[in-house]
Parts: sequence; C-alpha cells; structure tokens
Amino acid sequence: MRRGRRAARSSARSGRPRSDGLRDDAATLTPAPGHDLVLTADAIVAGVHYFPEDPPASIARKALGVNLSDIAAKGAVPRGFLLTLALPEDWTEAWLAGFAEGLGAASASFGCPLLGGDTVRAAGPALIGVTAIGEVPTGGIVRRRTARIGDRICVSGTIGDAALGLQLRLSPEAGWARGLDPESEAHLLDRYLHPQPRLRLAPALRRFATAAMDVSDGLAGDLARMLAGEGRSAVVDAARVPLSPAAARALEREPALLDTALTGGDDYEILCTVPEADLDAFRREAATAGVPVAAIGTVVAGGEPPAFETERGRRVFAAGAFSHF
Repeated sequence: MRRGRRAARSSARSGRPRSDGLRDDAATLTPAPGHDLVLTADAIVAGVHYFPEDPPASIARKALGVNLSDIAAKGAVPRGFLLTLALPEDWTEAWLAGFAEGLGAASASFGCPLLGGDTVRAAGPALIGVTAIGEVPTGGIVRRRTARIGDRICVSGTIGDAALGLQLRLSPEAGWARGLDPESEAHLLDRYLHPQPRLRLAPALRRFATAAMDVSDGLAGDLARMLAGEGRSAVVDAARVPLSPAAARALEREPALLDTALTGGDDYEILCTVPEADLDAFRREAATAGVPVAAIGTVVAGGEPPAFETERGRRVFAAGAFSHF
C-alpha cells in the first residue's frame, strides 16, 4: 500500500495526468516543475460550426483540433482535455461509436489524452464542448495583444482553404466550384472538415513571437483583434498571404473570392508577430519543425483597421471576422 502511494506521488510530481481510466468524477494534473498550465475552452454546435451530416469521426477531430489550435498559439504543448457531449434526441449508437473512434484517433495523433467529462441530453442540436489543457515554461505563454510597432506579421500554412471549402458545401453549383478539378475540391473540403492545429510551431513561437493567436474567425478580423486598442494597425501585402494551389485555382476562376479567403473563418492557422531581426531565424526554426510560415505585413502606428494592399487597391475590412452574436 505504501508503495502504491509513493508511485502516485511520483506520478503527480512528473506531471503525468491521472484520470483513473475515466472511472472517477475528476482527474488530477500537476504541471512539470517550472511550467504553467494553459487552459482554453471552445464548443462546436451542429448547424453552426459543422454540418449535422458530417462524419462523426470528423466532427470529433474538429472539436479537439480547434481547441488545440489555441494551445499551440500560446506556445504550449497539450497535456489533456475534458469533453462535454450534449446529444440530441435522434442520436444513435452508430453515430456515437464513430465519434468515439474519431476522438480516440485525434487524441492519439495530437498527444492529448481524454481526462474526463460528461454526456447529457440536449434539448436542441448536438453540442460538443472541449476544455483543453496545455503546458508552457513558467512565464513563457505567448499573449495575443503584445505585438510591437515594427514587428513583422506572419501566418502559418495557407489561408482561406476552409472558407472556400465551406462555400463549396453551400454552393456546389457556383461557376468557380464546378470548374475545380477533383483534387482541389477534395483539398478545400478536407481543410474545412479537419483543422490542423500547428502544435509543432509552439517552441518557435515561445522563442521568437511577440504576440500570437490562431486564425479561427478570418485573417482580417483576427488581425484587427490582435492589434485593437493599443495605437497599432497593420499594412498587409495581400499577394504575400499564402494560398494553397487549390485556393489559387479557385481565385483564378473567381477573383472576388479573395475577400472570402481573407475574411472567412476556420483556417486554424497561427497568426503571429515577430521582430524584424528575428524573422529569418523564426522561419528557419518553423521550417525545421515542418510548418511553413510566411511574412505578410508589418505592424504600424495607428488606430484604424489593418489595410490590405491588393491589385484592386488598398482594402480595409471593418467587419472582417465572423461573430457568434
């Protein structure tokens, strides 16, 4: 018995989460020495954040992925998550089995174990709430609103794929949509269904970024939120915003879709600011981690919304982000 207690204390000191196989009402999690815990919570609702007919495994991956995107943006690594699942009246065992399978695969892929949660019946559509827990060296969290004038603005991956994928779902008969090749169509649809939290970028963010957040509600709007209220604005070269080959093909067919790419949500890429002197080192470390990043603009003095330089002139998106209310 004493041996078991010592083992439990050792496990707590090492920072490993202890959920007792999900048989108890609560779990324990002690941060590793010299580390802080980082917590975030996001919910997704059927008919609002995903289509009810989406594969349940994809819904599960999205629910966890959108939360871990916030963890990555803070420069943290995931430690575990809690799940609240509110099921509608028409839920089925097959749906729940698919959801559980997808959640297990995502949890293993992201290195983020399920620590506990609750399942209840919903009066309305299904709701999936995740509380994700990450860990960062003490004092090392990368905040959202600490960018400095003169910093370069960077984004990871590609922008606009998910928003275009959503438009494909909503308007599959649009001229630009009907002209896409099957590979491009599949890419855009997948990016909407399956966010890719940039967890491998976290160490580089801690080392170089002055501010960071994930792009969940549109690049233009999220950049405005990052810089709001501190006498800062931004100038962005829209031509430098990274697009996937699939998004580029869509924009070739319909140039007006640039607005969709710049303001649409669900990218779950990292938006960050980096001092000019550190930009090359940041890009090298990101490349080593396997995460492409692009410098797209500069933080400048001012209180106006960020300006995007495009072929059609300077554009300002005053309401450039999705709002839930």
